Amino acid sequence: MVEVHVGFMRRALELARRGEGYTRPNPLVGAVVVKGGTVVAEGYHARYGGPHAEAVALERAGDAARGADLYVNLEPCVDFPGKKTPSCADRIIAAGIKRVIIAARDPNPRVNGKGVEKLRAAGIEVIEGVLEEEARELNEIFFWWTRTGRPFVSLKLAMSLDGRIATRSGESRWITGPTARRRAHELRRRHAAVLVGVNTVLADDPELTVREVPGPNPMRVVLDSRGKTPPTARVLEEDGGVLIATTDAMPPEAEEALRGRGAEVRRFPAREGRVDPEAVLRWLGERGIDSVLVEGGGEVAWSFLSRGLVNLVYFFYGPVVIGGRGAVPAFGGEGFSALGKAPRFKIRRVERLGDDLLVVAHPAAPV
Repeated sequence: MVEVHVGFMRRALELARRGEGYTRPNPLVGAVVVKGGTVVAEGYHARYGGPHAEAVALERAGDAARGADLYVNLEPCVDFPGKKTPSCADRIIAAGIKRVIIAARDPNPRVNGKGVEKLRAAGIEVIEGVLEEEARELNEIFFWWTRTGRPFVSLKLAMSLDGRIATRSGESRWITGPTARRRAHELRRRHAAVLVGVNTVLADDPELTVREVPGPNPMRVVLDSRGKTPPTARVLEEDGGVLIATTDAMPPEAEEALRGRGAEVRRFPAREGRVDPEAVLRWLGERGIDSVLVEGGGEVAWSFLSRGLVNLVYFFYGPVVIGGRGAVPAFGGEGFSALGKAPRFKIRRVERLGDDLLVVAHPAAPV
């Protein structure tokens, strides 16, 4: 029976992923209606403000939902002030579902446990914790955002086997191959904002958009303490919004030129002569940005890592050794003076992406 539950829940998780990039700040949720061991209907939360996964699946199931099982990767919601959609728990009860199998409870205190309690009070059997770890990982941005109100920060770097992100001449395209680049675009789709330093803009002129996979463009954030971003930069050309995070060192004429290209320019406190990344994260969080993908370069990566601001790292390794004293290391800054001070990580998984490797890890100590 446990194996049966796992199989149907895994399908719910697969469905949930289809909403990636479209539901934020809502979670990714999939639902499967099963009767007599057969799937009779499926659904997922496709977009923010749209019907929830349970509602879609039950609508498709119709009368077949009566006496059936419902698999859903997150606890069904209940009504609370300001909620945009009807209660899924009430919909489940009205449909005559016999049993609900969930992966994880909703961390929102207005829902947490209340959906389960309502279902059980109505005589519906509830089984919890099926593939809970996988479900929490899928919605780790939502769990973090709900708990802290701060953006979840992922750090993504593409590097050589010896930890270099560019040659001494600045060449970095392409250290990794097409499969790895597609995965990087999936990460952009997953996050509400993508952040780089101005040196990356000057060296690579990136668009920072989602192109290899379908999905909406994230907000683009450029840390530019002195106003070096060219008004012709490609990062300014696409939709999704651009924030140039700067300091009082930016000349007024540079600010005017960037605003003329449609960018939002905001001055933040300086820290060691550069934009304070913590101040930028606070500002983004206040505006509902639940997640940030930091893509470099080395100095920006160091500024986030050394301040303990990183929740998760995605390190892409291409099968090449660059070497040389002038090559650009993955992390700039001064480095840690002792191993005891350096942050340690727990490896979540290692993937083979064509000829490349991806290492996904999170801090061993909580952020």
